[in-house]
Amino acid sequence: MAEAATPSEPAPTRRKPSFPISSDLLGYLRRYRRERVLPLTYERLRAFHEVIPLTNEKGKPTLWDTVIYDANEMPALNEALKQVYALLKVDGDMSVVSHLYVDRVDFCTFGNSTPFRIRIVNAYNDNQDYFYVKKADASRVYGLELEHLLSPNRLNYLTHGSTLVEEHVVGIPGDMFIKDWLGQHAELKPIRIAKELVKFNERCFVRLLGDMRAYNFVFVVTPDFEEAQLRIRAMDFDQQSYNGRKNFYLPQFFVDNAALVKFCAKHLHPETANQYRREEQTLILQRASLASERLGLLLHDMARDPIAPPDKVHHLRAELAEHFHRPDYLKCETMGALIRQNLESIRRETGRPVVPELVPE
Repeated sequence: MAEAATPSEPAPTRRKPSFPISSDLLGYLRRYRRERVLPLTYERLRAFHEVIPLTNEKGKPTLWDTVIYDANEMPALNEALKQVYALLKVDGDMSVVSHLYVDRVDFCTFGNSTPFRIRIVNAYNDNQDYFYVKKADASRVYGLELEHLLSPNRLNYLTHGSTLVEEHVVGIPGDMFIKDWLGQHAELKPIRIAKELVKFNERCFVRLLGDMRAYNFVFVVTPDFEEAQLRIRAMDFDQQSYNGRKNFYLPQFFVDNAALVKFCAKHLHPETANQYRREEQTLILQRASLASERLGLLLHDMARDPIAPPDKVHHLRAELAEHFHRPDYLKCETMGALIRQNLESIRRETGRPVVPELVPE
């Protein structure tokens, strides 16, 4: 991992404000067909009449409530939600989703995005899927796009003005994995778990994705011919490039992840950890190179977008300058510029080319 240390909770912060999508970012989203005309908005979903607390399979309350709408509104709302799902999954082709129906709409007041979760069910086989409708926030959009470009994962999402639609990230929630899976399944080799934590830790740090506590990421388990493979995926991008403390971008320092970090440290030699870290750095730069034009445009727009107060940027740049022993960080005035410097820092470690500076046409 980035450095050897005992996990310790970064100091709590005030709730992060939501930032509007700037004209530059909107142009980027239109260019890559993320901004689309949707048949409904987040505000329309807010017009529910009553809520029913949602419990889990054990009858315990969750953070979600099922919402009820006016009976006269439901047919049109359900059709609009199906259209949104079709746009997200099959570019709007309604002919292949005619057999789907909206089974439930849930609402969560926890977190900044106060999302709606829509459960879609296949009428032929009862298979279910989910997607989310949230308030659009520039920080979250930058986080989604950086995940799409710099991680091994691809993400489908759409925006429409102040509305954001995201696909569901499938996996075992990190807190559940730590409680029910860690060290309890022989097919999950400890070294596989440790390797993935090192890689995930590095990805979050380089692209400045913060607040990766256990409940903000999932484990994806894939059976292989001998041993199961694992991948850790972020599922919450609200804290993209806002906090001013370096350790906030390193999952290893959160108390929620302490059991996972301790487990992995027990099974991982420091030289092996450094090998895995370098592997992920190389992969990040390969992804950056493959998407160099798109990433360059995104970082250009991000460097012009005030998605974090200057004092947080200045505090973070000082910590990063000390961490990487590079005074170039002290010239950065935005979070976008800091991410570019992070890419330059790992380029120097690996000797690979970094994404070029691009200015929109």
